[in-house]
Amino acid sequence: MYEGRYKLHPISAFLNFIKGMKELLLPFIIIFGVNIFRGDGISSMFNQGWQGMIPVIVGVAMLLFLLISGIIKWKRFVYWFEDGELRIEYGLFVKKKRYIPFERIQSLNYAEGIFHRPLGLVKVKVETAGSGKVGQAEAELTAISREDADRIEKEMEKAKHQLSREKTPIIGPVEFVEVPVKKTTKTLYHMSIKELLILATTSSGIGVVISAVAIFLSQFSEFIPYDAVYEEIILFLRFGALIVALTIFVVLVMAWVISVIMTIVANYQFTIQYDEDRIYITRGLLEKKKVSIPLKRVQGIKISQNPLRELFGYATVVVESAGGSVGDKDEKIRLFPLVKKTRMLPILEELFPELEWTPQLVGAPKRSIHFFYRLNLVWLSPMFAAVGYFFYPYGLLALLIVPVVIVIGIWQHRTVGYALGERQLTAQFRGLSKHRYFILKKRIQVVQVTQSYFERRKGIASIHVTIKSGMMGATATTPHMEKEDASQILVWYKPFGAKEQSS
Repeated sequence: MYEGRYKLHPISAFLNFIKGMKELLLPFIIIFGVNIFRGDGISSMFNQGWQGMIPVIVGVAMLLFLLISGIIKWKRFVYWFEDGELRIEYGLFVKKKRYIPFERIQSLNYAEGIFHRPLGLVKVKVETAGSGKVGQAEAELTAISREDADRIEKEMEKAKHQLSREKTPIIGPVEFVEVPVKKTTKTLYHMSIKELLILATTSSGIGVVISAVAIFLSQFSEFIPYDAVYEEIILFLRFGALIVALTIFVVLVMAWVISVIMTIVANYQFTIQYDEDRIYITRGLLEKKKVSIPLKRVQGIKISQNPLRELFGYATVVVESAGGSVGDKDEKIRLFPLVKKTRMLPILEELFPELEWTPQLVGAPKRSIHFFYRLNLVWLSPMFAAVGYFFYPYGLLALLIVPVVIVIGIWQHRTVGYALGERQLTAQFRGLSKHRYFILKKRIQVVQVTQSYFERRKGIASIHVTIKSGMMGATATTPHMEKEDASQILVWYKPFGAKEQSS
């Protein structure tokens, strides 16, 4: 039923302006960096008359355009509820309408930025199973009040309840029962400051920082004077290996400190709550985010441990959810960014009582141990030969990598394993980090068994189990197992009907 139209908060105009500024940040840097700071610098602009002021005129025009377009977007954006749908209308010259049935909505994700909190506002992202691009929401309400966000959730629950009543056959007299829309939530976990610091200091965010800087600099490759940079590097290398090594160390430490700060800001006050239908994850310092995960969409659980965290009994838990992602990328939903295994298991047992969390794994046979490192040694052999030949005799030190590769292969062999239950498959494997998947039989999309020529001779096979997760899916692999184990998993999975798989 039509109930009236709602508008976004006026702050949306400013937020649209800021978003446009972010997208045009790089062109601004290029325009002003190339035109203002060349020649005589800023003073040259005023010496050339109005022609020298062209960069400033272009910049001001772009800012005015962004501001006006932000105001227009806010003025023309309306939403309302009608016929069990969330309906949105926006656009100035071309009016666009988007109708989203409430039964298709998987989750409403909330975010509170630094401009939202003082005004009691939230940004709402509407996630559906059929969202278009990777990580892109079906619709986004830039800034609305908490009351309006709750109204959308109530309308969604009301529509879904009405749909379930229509699908349920009515026997006997009809009783109209008012169903409570607001479900009681229970807090299961709150990350402590100690866990947050351990997460920040042991994360791999340093690689993200370095790659982000490299990508940023690559945008200016046409303007970088490589000859001058090369001469400076050659001059710097003359200071000696100790100074160079110390400089590299300082740069890495700075990147690590930045990654620690980013991790703390992103995961501050990490909290897990749940009700009968959904899991709610809240986190963030500058921008507080709330993500909801429908329990019926969870396809599997992955527990990961890098060597350092495994040594101290910590783990990361990822929810493999159909169509589930975080942010603007196909990023996996981390149920626990970092948690002690002893604290994690009781919470997982409460959230997913149908899963067995401590199964007895079947390991790989002893005769398959060389499969875990032999191929790596074959790939590295040309590198060993080239380094040894061109940098002889010091290049022969590269052979020290051989025992490291063998030790890692033995470690992987001892880690790999699987367990079969009546309704569940557990698969464990390792690269450097250890990963363990817990998957219900009805959630499995594909089971694949592969054998190389050498594996067939030894009666060995590798097992690949794929479930639906995000846009690309997730695959659990148990490599170089007994051929009989692979056959047993195929037999276990084969009788499962296609009709049940889709449920």
